[in-house]
Amino acid sequence: MSTARSFDPRTGTSVPAPAESTAAEVDAAVDGAPDLSGISPETRAGWLEAIADALSGEVDRLAALADEEVALGLPRLTGEAGRAAGALRFYAEVTRDGSWLDATIDRGQPELRRVRVPLGPVAVFGASNFPFGFGVLGHDTATALAAGCPVVIKAHPAHPRLSAALAALARDALAAAGAPSGALTLVHGYAAGGRLVSHPGIAAVAFTGSQRGGLALWRQAAERDRVIPVFAEMGTVNTAVVTPAGAASRAGRIATGFAGSFTLGMGQFCTKPGLLLVPAGTGLPDRVAEALTAAPPRGWLLTEQIAAAYETGVRELRDAGARVLARTPAETTGWGAEPAVLSVTAEQLRTGPALLAECFGPVALVAEYRDAAELHAVLATLPGSLATAVQSGGPDDPDLGPLVTALARHCGRVIVDGWPTGVAVGWGQQHGGPWPATTSPAHTSVGAAAVQRFLRPVAYQDVPASALPTALRDDNPWGVPQRVVAR
Repeated sequence: MSTARSFDPRTGTSVPAPAESTAAEVDAAVDGAPDLSGISPETRAGWLEAIADALSGEVDRLAALADEEVALGLPRLTGEAGRAAGALRFYAEVTRDGSWLDATIDRGQPELRRVRVPLGPVAVFGASNFPFGFGVLGHDTATALAAGCPVVIKAHPAHPRLSAALAALARDALAAAGAPSGALTLVHGYAAGGRLVSHPGIAAVAFTGSQRGGLALWRQAAERDRVIPVFAEMGTVNTAVVTPAGAASRAGRIATGFAGSFTLGMGQFCTKPGLLLVPAGTGLPDRVAEALTAAPPRGWLLTEQIAAAYETGVRELRDAGARVLARTPAETTGWGAEPAVLSVTAEQLRTGPALLAECFGPVALVAEYRDAAELHAVLATLPGSLATAVQSGGPDDPDLGPLVTALARHCGRVIVDGWPTGVAVGWGQQHGGPWPATTSPAHTSVGAAAVQRFLRPVAYQDVPASALPTALRDDNPWGVPQRVVAR
């Protein structure tokens, strides 16, 4: 009998979940993954659209199931499911475009033709906090299929029943669209995840989650006989900076916006702004505290482990010298948490690395800086992050340009006069960042460029037409963009 359980964060009660996969089931999933490299982008785009249509038709049912496991509320989850379907359709558009193949024909001596080819089967580890957007049918799965890679997905223990339902929906949609059996499979359990990464048939790993989990997979993949890439999006402390002009012109809106952003979804966003740097003497630390207590967020953390880690994290921030400015009540049942805002000095940030460790949940630090020199000294110590923000006095703010330049050295996305919590899905998105935010800062896990993670370039020198990949043939049967160079 399976001992796997699905928990309700609101109460801590549980119901049976799908059984953990056996070693034989994991091996069968990988060994049965088909070769998708010869299937046209047009056909693969149709697969993604079929999954999107199936998901759109089941949004209400699946959102209700998700809410039983993650307690994020039906409005949030219904919207997320709809956006996940929209993302699948966007990646279908990207797949059809074909520019990601980077097909190049160099008609010189020797003749060189270069194209990106799929890596092979990808192991996908989804996130707890976005069961649709970064789950079984999230960005990693969609972009791997777009690239021509079959996926073996490890179900997240925070939403195992939803994971199973989404995988079943996708398998049915793929079968109806004519995709080969085994293009998308699901396994359950911690041991199954470890075996998946070690399996010689897996060519890459995609992960969204904690730094601890991402680094464990990264190390495991590096110790294989044949090392494979791990594209881990882990998140760290995302910083927001208020300029003197910004503080003077809209301090109240900044305080309210920051409090709303770091507590959104009970602070369980990898893009949560966890540190606000403000000019000294503006009263912004107290205004942030007032904004938090004026509209105290209520909700639950996703798992018992996350709730325990949150309490430990807040305690460690206090032990490292942070001072509590405000703390609001938690839900009294299940895995509730007390949102909090704490203050530190700029000097403490520069000399206390424990203050720059991510605490996943509704907590943030506010620090005052005396002048530009002290601010930039703090910025120089920041770890890599996914996103940063500047709250300015407008386009003519003299501090804006230098700050954008400085922050870009430490992150994958810079936002001006907004907050980093939302991540748009588009052609220009970069959802990644320098170590330790990700294991591969040259790549993104969201947006059109995310497809490139699961491809590698191959050059074909003086290869006859009969042996060339389809995308490099002169008659171009796939109709993909080709760059032709004569030299």
